[in-house]
Amino acid sequence: MSANATDPRPGQQSPAGVDAPAAQPAPPTPAAPPAVDRPPERGAGPITFGRAIAITAAACLVIGIIVGPIISGHATVATDATSTSTTVEHTVNVTGAGEVSVAPDVADIVLGVMVQKPTVAAAQSAAATSMAAVVAAVKKDGVDARDILTVNVSLSPVYDYSVSSSTPRLVGQQFTNTIKVTVRDITSLAAVVDDSLAAGATTVGGISFRLNDPKSVQAQARSQAMADARAKADALASAAGVSIKGVASITETTSQPTPVYYSGATDAKAAGVSTPIQTGTTDVLVQVTVTYLIG
Repeated sequence: MSANATDPRPGQQSPAGVDAPAAQPAPPTPAAPPAVDRPPERGAGPITFGRAIAITAAACLVIGIIVGPIISGHATVATDATSTSTTVEHTVNVTGAGEVSVAPDVADIVLGVMVQKPTVAAAQSAAATSMAAVVAAVKKDGVDARDILTVNVSLSPVYDYSVSSSTPRLVGQQFTNTIKVTVRDITSLAAVVDDSLAAGATTVGGISFRLNDPKSVQAQARSQAMADARAKADALASAAGVSIKGVASITETTSQPTPVYYSGATDAKAAGVSTPIQTGTTDVLVQVTVTYLIG
Protein backbone atom coordinates (compact mmCIF):
# COMPACT_ATOMS: atom_id res chain seq x y z
CA MET A 1 0.00 0.00 0.00
CA SER A 2 1.54 3.24 -1.10
CA ALA A 3 1.47 6.26 1.05
CA ASN A 4 0.49 9.67 -0.25
CA ALA A 5 3.65 11.69 -0.44
CA THR A 6 1.81 14.92 -0.85
CA ASP A 7 2.26 17.33 2.08
CA PRO A 8 -0.96 18.00 3.75
CA ARG A 9 -2.31 21.42 3.20
CA PRO A 10 -2.52 23.72 6.05
CA GLY A 11 -5.51 23.11 8.21
CA GLN A 12 -5.84 19.42 7.22
CA GLN A 13 -5.05 16.33 9.38
CA SER A 14 -2.64 13.71 8.24
CA PRO A 15 -4.22 10.34 7.48
CA ALA A 16 -4.41 7.95 10.42
CA GLY A 17 -1.49 5.71 10.89
CA VAL A 18 0.82 7.87 8.89
CA ASP A 19 3.39 10.04 10.66
CA ALA A 20 3.49 13.60 9.36
CA PRO A 21 6.90 14.77 8.24
CA ALA A 22 8.63 17.23 10.55
CA ALA A 23 8.19 20.91 9.68
CA GLN A 24 11.14 22.38 7.78
CA PRO A 25 12.73 25.49 9.43
CA ALA A 26 12.43 28.79 7.54
CA PRO A 27 15.53 29.79 5.60
CA PRO A 28 17.65 32.39 7.46
CA THR A 29 17.19 36.04 6.46
CA PRO A 30 20.38 37.33 4.77
CA ALA A 31 22.24 39.92 6.90
CA ALA A 32 22.23 43.52 5.66
CA PRO A 33 25.56 44.68 4.23
CA PRO A 34 27.63 46.85 6.60
CA ALA A 35 27.14 50.60 6.23
CA VAL A 36 29.93 52.38 4.29
CA ASP A 37 30.76 56.07 4.97
CA ARG A 38 30.58 57.99 1.73
CA PRO A 39 31.75 61.61 1.22
CA PRO A 40 28.89 64.04 0.72
CA GLU A 41 28.04 64.68 -2.82
CA ARG A 42 29.15 68.09 -4.12
CA GLY A 43 25.87 69.34 -5.19
CA ALA A 44 23.74 72.27 -4.33
CA GLY A 45 23.16 71.35 -0.70
CA PRO A 46 21.80 73.42 2.12
CA ILE A 47 23.97 76.46 3.26
CA THR A 48 25.33 75.67 6.68
CA PHE A 49 26.29 78.27 9.30
CA GLY A 50 30.05 77.72 8.70
CA ARG A 51 29.65 78.10 4.94
CA ALA A 52 27.77 81.37 5.44
CA ILE A 53 30.60 82.75 7.59
CA ALA A 54 33.23 81.80 5.00
CA ILE A 55 31.29 83.45 2.17
CA THR A 56 30.79 86.63 4.20
CA ALA A 57 34.51 86.84 5.07
CA ALA A 58 35.54 86.43 1.44
CA ALA A 59 33.14 89.17 0.34
CA CYS A 60 34.48 91.56 2.99
CA LEU A 61 38.07 90.88 1.86
CA VAL A 62 37.24 91.72 -1.75
CA ILE A 63 35.45 94.93 -0.75
CA GLY A 64 38.39 95.97 1.45
CA ILE A 65 40.89 95.51 -1.38
CA ILE A 66 38.80 97.66 -3.72
CA VAL A 67 37.58 100.40 -1.36
CA GLY A 68 40.61 100.66 0.97
CA PRO A 69 42.94 102.61 -1.37
CA ILE A 70 40.09 104.99 -2.30
CA ILE A 71 39.32 105.87 1.34
CA SER A 72 43.00 106.35 2.28
CA GLY A 73 43.63 108.58 -0.73
CA HIS A 74 46.32 106.31 -2.19
CA ALA A 75 45.54 104.75 -5.49
CA THR A 76 46.75 101.23 -6.13
CA VAL A 77 48.72 101.10 -9.33
CA ALA A 78 49.53 97.83 -10.97
CA THR A 79 53.17 97.60 -11.95
CA ASP A 80 54.13 95.93 -15.13
CA ALA A 81 57.08 93.65 -14.66
CA THR A 82 58.57 94.95 -17.90
CA SER A 83 58.53 98.60 -16.65
CA THR A 84 60.56 98.12 -13.44
CA SER A 85 63.78 99.30 -15.05
CA THR A 86 64.54 103.03 -14.59
CA THR A 87 66.60 105.32 -16.78
CA VAL A 88 69.65 106.76 -15.06
CA GLU A 89 69.81 110.56 -15.36
CA HIS A 90 73.21 111.95 -16.33
CA THR A 91 73.98 115.34 -14.80
CA VAL A 92 76.72 117.93 -14.43
CA ASN A 93 77.04 120.29 -11.45
CA VAL A 94 78.41 123.81 -11.87
CA THR A 95 78.66 126.98 -9.78
CA GLY A 96 78.06 130.45 -11.16
CA ALA A 97 78.61 133.88 -9.59
CA GLY A 98 77.29 137.35 -10.28
CA GLU A 99 78.38 140.58 -8.58
CA VAL A 100 77.00 144.09 -8.92
CA SER A 101 78.57 147.12 -7.22
CA VAL A 102 76.38 150.15 -6.53
CA ALA A 103 76.54 153.26 -4.39
CA PRO A 104 74.67 152.81 -1.08
CA ASP A 105 71.64 154.97 -0.37
CA VAL A 106 71.21 154.38 3.39
CA ALA A 107 73.58 154.80 6.33
CA ASP A 108 73.21 153.59 9.92
CA ILE A 109 75.01 155.48 12.70
CA VAL A 110 75.36 154.53 16.37
CA LEU A 111 75.61 157.62 18.61
CA GLY A 112 76.04 157.65 22.36
CA VAL A 113 76.16 159.88 25.41
CA MET A 114 78.24 158.82 28.42
CA VAL A 115 78.15 160.98 31.57
CA GLN A 116 79.86 160.50 34.93
CA LYS A 117 78.50 162.29 38.01
CA PRO A 118 78.82 161.79 41.81
CA THR A 119 75.26 160.48 42.17
CA VAL A 120 72.85 158.39 40.13
CA ALA A 121 70.33 161.21 39.86
CA ALA A 122 72.92 163.69 38.64
CA ALA A 123 74.32 161.24 36.06
CA GLN A 124 70.89 160.31 34.74
CA SER A 125 69.79 163.94 34.49
CA ALA A 126 72.92 165.07 32.67
CA ALA A 127 72.77 162.14 30.24
CA ALA A 128 69.09 162.75 29.52
CA THR A 129 69.75 166.42 28.79
CA SER A 130 72.62 165.62 26.43
CA MET A 131 70.73 162.89 24.58
CA ALA A 132 67.68 165.11 24.12
CA ALA A 133 69.94 167.69 22.49
CA VAL A 134 71.50 165.02 20.23
CA VAL A 135 68.10 163.76 19.08
CA ALA A 136 66.94 167.32 18.36
CA ALA A 137 70.05 167.97 16.27
CA VAL A 138 69.61 164.76 14.30
CA LYS A 139 65.96 165.55 13.56
CA LYS A 140 66.95 169.05 12.45
CA ASP A 141 69.18 167.44 9.81
CA GLY A 142 66.18 165.67 8.29
CA VAL A 143 66.11 162.33 10.14
CA ASP A 144 62.61 161.07 10.83
CA ALA A 145 61.64 160.05 14.38
CA ARG A 146 60.92 156.47 13.21
CA ASP A 147 64.58 156.16 12.17
CA ILE A 148 65.89 156.87 15.69
CA LEU A 149 66.09 153.80 17.92
CA THR A 150 67.44 153.47 21.47
CA VAL A 151 69.69 150.42 21.59
CA ASN A 152 71.31 150.71 25.03
CA VAL A 153 70.78 152.40 28.41
CA SER A 154 73.14 151.46 31.22
CA LEU A 155 74.27 152.66 34.66
CA SER A 156 77.41 151.50 36.42
CA PRO A 157 79.32 152.63 39.54
CA VAL A 158 82.79 154.11 39.25
CA TYR A 159 85.42 153.09 41.83
CA ASP A 160 88.85 154.48 42.74
CA TYR A 161 91.36 151.65 43.06
CA SER A 162 94.40 153.89 43.61
CA VAL A 163 94.05 154.09 47.41
CA SER A 164 96.07 151.66 49.50
CA SER A 165 92.97 150.37 51.27
CA SER A 166 91.83 146.90 50.24
CA THR A 167 88.33 148.21 49.65
CA PRO A 168 87.92 150.42 46.51
CA ARG A 169 86.32 153.79 47.04
CA LEU A 170 83.07 154.71 45.21
CA VAL A 171 83.63 158.02 43.43
CA GLY A 172 80.63 158.34 41.12
CA GLN A 173 78.07 156.90 38.71
CA GLN A 174 78.40 156.48 34.96
CA PHE A 175 75.26 156.69 32.82
CA THR A 176 75.27 155.66 29.14
CA ASN A 177 72.55 156.16 26.53
CA THR A 178 73.03 154.91 22.96
CA ILE A 179 70.86 155.35 19.86
CA LYS A 180 70.92 154.01 16.34
CA VAL A 181 70.14 156.57 13.63
CA THR A 182 69.19 155.66 10.05
CA VAL A 183 70.10 158.36 7.56
CA ARG A 184 68.25 157.96 4.27
CA ASP A 185 69.72 161.06 2.66
CA ILE A 186 73.40 160.27 2.24
CA THR A 187 74.23 163.87 1.42
CA SER A 188 73.29 164.93 4.96
CA LEU A 189 75.37 162.24 6.66
CA ALA A 190 78.35 164.46 7.52
CA ALA A 191 76.03 167.11 8.99
CA VAL A 192 74.28 164.50 11.15
CA VAL A 193 77.61 163.35 12.60
CA ASP A 194 78.91 166.88 13.21
CA ASP A 195 75.70 168.27 14.70
CA SER A 196 75.19 165.29 17.02
CA LEU A 197 78.71 165.66 18.39
CA ALA A 198 78.21 169.39 18.85
CA ALA A 199 74.95 168.72 20.72
CA GLY A 200 76.62 166.46 23.29
CA ALA A 201 77.26 163.02 21.77
CA THR A 202 80.45 161.55 23.21
CA THR A 203 80.75 158.36 21.15
CA VAL A 204 80.19 157.32 17.54
CA GLY A 205 79.95 153.55 17.53
CA GLY A 206 80.18 153.18 13.77
CA ILE A 207 78.71 154.02 10.39
CA SER A 208 77.56 151.27 8.03
CA PHE A 209 76.18 151.59 4.50
CA ARG A 210 73.56 149.53 2.70
CA LEU A 211 70.84 149.54 0.07
CA ASN A 212 67.32 150.36 1.11
CA ASP A 213 65.86 147.99 -1.53
CA PRO A 214 68.43 145.53 -2.90
CA LYS A 215 65.94 143.45 -4.93
CA SER A 216 66.64 145.04 -8.31
CA VAL A 217 70.40 144.79 -7.83
CA GLN A 218 70.08 141.19 -6.67
CA ALA A 219 68.10 140.40 -9.82
CA GLN A 220 70.96 141.71 -11.94
CA ALA A 221 73.51 139.68 -9.99
CA ARG A 222 71.29 136.60 -10.23
CA SER A 223 71.07 136.87 -14.02
CA GLN A 224 74.84 137.14 -14.19
CA ALA A 225 75.27 134.10 -11.96
CA MET A 226 72.92 131.95 -14.05
CA ALA A 227 74.63 133.03 -17.27
CA ASP A 228 77.98 132.16 -15.73
CA ALA A 229 76.75 128.73 -14.66
CA ARG A 230 75.26 127.97 -18.10
CA ALA A 231 78.48 128.97 -19.85
CA LYS A 232 80.46 126.59 -17.64
CA ALA A 233 77.97 123.77 -18.20
CA ASP A 234 78.00 124.25 -21.98
CA ALA A 235 81.78 124.14 -21.99
CA LEU A 236 81.88 120.94 -19.97
CA ALA A 237 79.13 119.28 -22.03
CA SER A 238 80.84 120.19 -25.30
CA ALA A 239 84.13 118.77 -24.07
CA ALA A 240 82.35 115.54 -23.11
CA GLY A 241 80.51 115.27 -26.43
CA VAL A 242 77.04 115.72 -24.95
CA SER A 243 74.52 118.54 -24.73
CA ILE A 244 72.42 120.23 -22.05
CA LYS A 245 68.90 118.76 -21.88
CA GLY A 246 67.43 120.62 -18.91
CA VAL A 247 67.85 121.68 -15.28
CA ALA A 248 67.47 119.29 -12.35
CA SER A 249 68.03 121.68 -9.43
CA ILE A 250 69.19 125.21 -8.52
CA THR A 251 70.56 126.49 -5.20
CA GLU A 252 71.17 130.20 -4.57
CA THR A 253 73.27 132.07 -2.00
CA THR A 254 73.08 135.87 -1.69
CA SER A 255 75.41 138.11 0.29
CA GLN A 256 75.65 141.85 0.73
CA PRO A 257 78.84 142.92 2.53
CA THR A 258 78.33 145.97 4.76
CA PRO A 259 81.63 147.85 5.11
CA VAL A 260 82.21 150.18 8.06
CA TYR A 261 84.34 153.21 7.17
CA TYR A 262 84.16 155.41 10.25
CA SER A 263 84.12 154.91 14.01
CA GLY A 264 85.15 156.57 17.23
CA ALA A 265 84.64 159.93 18.88
CA THR A 266 85.80 163.11 17.22
CA ASP A 267 86.21 166.80 17.86
CA ALA A 268 86.08 167.78 14.18
CA LYS A 269 83.20 170.20 14.75
CA ALA A 270 85.10 171.95 17.52
CA ALA A 271 88.04 172.37 15.14
CA GLY A 272 85.75 173.87 12.54
CA VAL A 273 86.27 171.04 10.05
CA SER A 274 83.39 168.95 8.71
CA THR A 275 83.76 165.23 9.22
CA PRO A 276 84.69 163.60 5.90
CA ILE A 277 82.46 160.64 5.05
CA GLN A 278 83.34 158.26 2.21
CA THR A 279 80.39 156.05 1.28
CA GLY A 280 82.28 153.77 -1.08
CA THR A 281 80.22 151.09 -2.85
CA THR A 282 78.05 148.23 -1.75
CA ASP A 283 78.69 144.90 -3.50
CA VAL A 284 75.80 142.51 -3.98
CA LEU A 285 76.99 138.96 -4.66
CA VAL A 286 74.80 136.07 -5.82
CA GLN A 287 76.11 132.53 -6.19
CA VAL A 288 74.14 129.66 -7.73
CA THR A 289 74.77 125.94 -7.87
CA VAL A 290 72.99 124.39 -10.85
CA THR A 291 72.59 120.72 -11.73
CA TYR A 292 72.03 120.33 -15.48
CA LEU A 293 70.71 117.25 -17.26
CA ILE A 294 72.93 116.11 -20.08
CA GLY A 295 72.53 113.59 -22.83
